Amino acid sequence: MQNAAVVKIFEELADLLEIQNANPFRVRAYRNAARTLESLTESLAQIANDPNRSLEDLQGIGKDLADKIKTILTTESLPQLEELRKEVPRGVVEMLRIQGLGPKKAAALFKELGVTSLDMLKAAAESGAVAGLKGFGEKTAKIILEGLAHVEKAGTRMYLAEARKLAEPILAALRELPTVKQAEAAGSYRRRLETVGDLDLLVTSPDAAAPMDLVAQHPLVEKVLSRGETKQRVRLSAGIEMDVRVVPDESYGAALQYFTGSKAHNIVTRRRAQERGLKINEYGVFRGEKSIAGRTEEDVYKAIDLPWIPPELREDRGEIELAEKGMLPKLIELDDICGDLHMHTTATDGAATISEMIDAAKARGLKYIAITDHSKRVSMANGLDAARLRAHWKEIDKIRQKTTGIEVMCGVECDILEDAAMDLDDEVLAEADWVIAVLHYGLKQPREQIMKRLMTAIRNPHVCVLGHLTGRMIGKRPGAEMDRDEVLKAAADHGVMIEINAHPSRLDIDDVGAAAARDLGIPIVIDTDSHSTSGFDVMQYGVYQARRAGLEAKDVANTRTWTQFKKLLKKRAV
Repeated sequence: MQNAAVVKIFEELADLLEIQNANPFRVRAYRNAARTLESLTESLAQIANDPNRSLEDLQGIGKDLADKIKTILTTESLPQLEELRKEVPRGVVEMLRIQGLGPKKAAALFKELGVTSLDMLKAAAESGAVAGLKGFGEKTAKIILEGLAHVEKAGTRMYLAEARKLAEPILAALRELPTVKQAEAAGSYRRRLETVGDLDLLVTSPDAAAPMDLVAQHPLVEKVLSRGETKQRVRLSAGIEMDVRVVPDESYGAALQYFTGSKAHNIVTRRRAQERGLKINEYGVFRGEKSIAGRTEEDVYKAIDLPWIPPELREDRGEIELAEKGMLPKLIELDDICGDLHMHTTATDGAATISEMIDAAKARGLKYIAITDHSKRVSMANGLDAARLRAHWKEIDKIRQKTTGIEVMCGVECDILEDAAMDLDDEVLAEADWVIAVLHYGLKQPREQIMKRLMTAIRNPHVCVLGHLTGRMIGKRPGAEMDRDEVLKAAADHGVMIEINAHPSRLDIDDVGAAAARDLGIPIVIDTDSHSTSGFDVMQYGVYQARRAGLEAKDVANTRTWTQFKKLLKKRAV
């Protein structure tokens, strides 16, 4: 069993228990455990089978959860989950993907109207049955229909992080085959899109059967859908499909360029080839019937008078013009990151203590961090009021006085309330080293009110950065409606930074927005929003988003040294 399977079981348990109005502490325990395991880079099976280690050493994993993990690893199921599934149909859990439809409302729709699927929910909303249900009304019915449309649009695509857990083990196995010379993923996965609909793997091997046999027998593969001499299509256990193509060495670069895309980028490259009397396809670059390039991507681009273009930029958004001028950006790398400025501890909804988060950050080579637990509005996360926040900062300060090798800031993730006030008074915010202003609630408010709220935060002298700007959850809920250009212009004018939240379900602000912020001279901050020590590992996905935006290290604030970063702070130095 893969770690992802255990994560999904714990997430489903939490959903089912919440629908049944179970003890919130039980629900939170499963959610925290899922969050910890989601970012774990080691195999749970290896840890469980190592006599010198214990699953209970993982953040938020006690004896009960450790026993459940062992049961799942051994049997690929969990009796408790099977019992809950009998009581709550799967379709009721799927309702939670809809913005504005929480566990209590989902339970009411199930119990009062007998709704057990998204199709039934749509019919009930359209017929007026939802609006007539106590506690719902016309507005809720409208929100549900809008949410259903968003979910349908998202389809079966999965987060890039989930796709990576499928693609990389299979690629690693292919590269270990003696006959395989090269193996790489193409398509939207290689371009690091936020979500991936399917996977494309390219392989060079004199024996085409060997790599296809390996893939067919891989534990992540559920079924072989079709197979020819050099191409195979399979369905993975996670539900998405994957193509494996075995190509000749002399065509590998051309095939990689062709199948990486994007379609818009390839249209431009084919047009350039035609202008030069050439033809580009997945087999190579041809002048008439003669192949003049194709072994490497560099050769393909050189044939049309361009340097190699990083896959993340291949969207026909100006990369061709930059390449022509020799001005392609030197894209940011993960190793450029020096600090992480958004994380949570056990003071609110995190799974690790202050000391544990500091130690984990040091272990990853970070030079500075900001601990930013929630403000009081986020009651479901045990958000902090002024008194508790000050006590929390006092504890952070005591620990950081004894800490060497890393700088630690006392921060807060402060909500921008629905009435456009900040969740904490200026007197409190003035005491913070680092203030992230965020929208968590009221995301469906009219654009005018959303703008009023954001402008309030931007003009506040103590706010350092706008976190996960739109509040979107990819494939689950759209972000708040706003005039992004106006927000970014105001942020630039007031010296407020903009965050790329690296969590795979957020990646907010998106790549286009990040590029727009960069063009206005706004420093970008890439943060993990870690809720556990393993949460730091999602930083890579924020870096991918920044690369798609064309950002260089100099465009990202937390690539700077601590001394350099302090100079960027809007308020006093810390």
